[in-house]
Amino acid sequence: MMKTTTLVIAGLIALSGPAVAQAATATPAATTAATPLADAFTKAASTYEVPRDLLVALGYAETHLDNHEGEPSASGGYGVMHLVSNPKTKALEEAAKLTSLPVAKLKTDDASNVLGGAAVLRAKADALGLDATARKDPAKWYGAVAAYGNLADDATARIYADAVYEALASGVDAAGVQTEPVQVTPDRGKYADDEPRALASSTDYPGALWKAASSANYAVSNRPTSNKIDRIIIHVTQGSYAGSISWFQNPAAKVSAHYVVRSSDGQITQMVREKNRAWHAGNSTYNQRSIGIEHEGYISDASWFTDQMYRASAALTRNIADRYGIPKDRSHIIGHVQVPGSDHTDPGSHWNWTKYMSYVTGGTGGGGATNPHTAEEVCGSGYKTIDSQALGTSGTVYLMYNSSAGKNCVATIKKTSLGKASATSAFLEVKGAARKTDTGNFDYYAGPVQAAAADKCVKWGGSVGTATYTSEFEHCG
Repeated sequence: MMKTTTLVIAGLIALSGPAVAQAATATPAATTAATPLADAFTKAASTYEVPRDLLVALGYAETHLDNHEGEPSASGGYGVMHLVSNPKTKALEEAAKLTSLPVAKLKTDDASNVLGGAAVLRAKADALGLDATARKDPAKWYGAVAAYGNLADDATARIYADAVYEALASGVDAAGVQTEPVQVTPDRGKYADDEPRALASSTDYPGALWKAASSANYAVSNRPTSNKIDRIIIHVTQGSYAGSISWFQNPAAKVSAHYVVRSSDGQITQMVREKNRAWHAGNSTYNQRSIGIEHEGYISDASWFTDQMYRASAALTRNIADRYGIPKDRSHIIGHVQVPGSDHTDPGSHWNWTKYMSYVTGGTGGGGATNPHTAEEVCGSGYKTIDSQALGTSGTVYLMYNSSAGKNCVATIKKTSLGKASATSAFLEVKGAARKTDTGNFDYYAGPVQAAAADKCVKWGGSVGTATYTSEFEHCG
């Protein structure tokens, strides 16, 4: 059977989506022996009354529980809990004050770092007024998790917090630490209206999200008129997706990239228009001639480089190369390490250039096989497409209309994980009526969601994994 439909009304949908990394999806055995890091999470959670599995999920979303031998991330974060110390954020110093532990120990000792992370997270919860009862419910910690990231705005904070709750829902098995999958519908509070959406009018690549970098972190230009674009440079963020987006929004960073790609599902955020010169190459000539693509993760840890990331990034690279006439070869699609004079080593030895270039040149970056189903087939005879929105490279959501019946229909057609059940949804809301949603783990599509909407405004959208789109009320008769 290709799909089993679950129809829910008014948006009562539990958070679903792929794990932050596919390696974390396996359910760990209940008899797994404790490890020092696992014990550290248990102790820290008990000391500061933080849900233990949520604390693990937060650490996993930040670092995959890798301390990176005490070296800081690009934004100045240390240890498995990514305690940040930079001109704008002083989480590391806050942890030292809360725990009475030396900063040096918090940077390099795993148990201390986890204790510091728990202390900071508890402080965020206290600031939000979580009482003892609320602290026992992981769903109530969403605002504290979002605050822990110290991100530039609420929309970026939601991207960050959602990644943590996705790791919680999938379970973690990394660095000797295991958690069982925990299904939680997070209480997003003030972040409920900050769902990221694709803004095609603001981006050069259809389906990318748009978050502008600080104007202090790039140079306004008029490429390719002012400078020919003939290189694409591949980077690794040395940090998390949301954290890197926030860092490029920080005027103190003095760095940026045109695009950032997420590990778990290949979601893409554009931060600098291609016509402008992002400061990513460390070489002014190469900044002038290139597009920079950052990839979530750390060069020392191959678990960040998922197939979803490779495919989404390759589709982006292929699109850029086609638009600017850039040859699809390793002389023109290069790593940061290949930039003359660079002191960087990214994307590093774990980056699979053979796989990546095969996706760039082979045309499979969008997911390989073609979906055998169309929106017209799903919605039925008489329906015609009146609007659509790409969900990155994961799929497309369609708004259909049957003029003779006066009905709208929404269907989401997958482009990735075809024939494999994965989180997919479609919804339709006629103004003045309850929202109808088809959501579940589907092989090829979500929908049809149909409603009578003659002469009425509709809000519509859908998702594949964590790539989502929600329209405003529109198409008003």
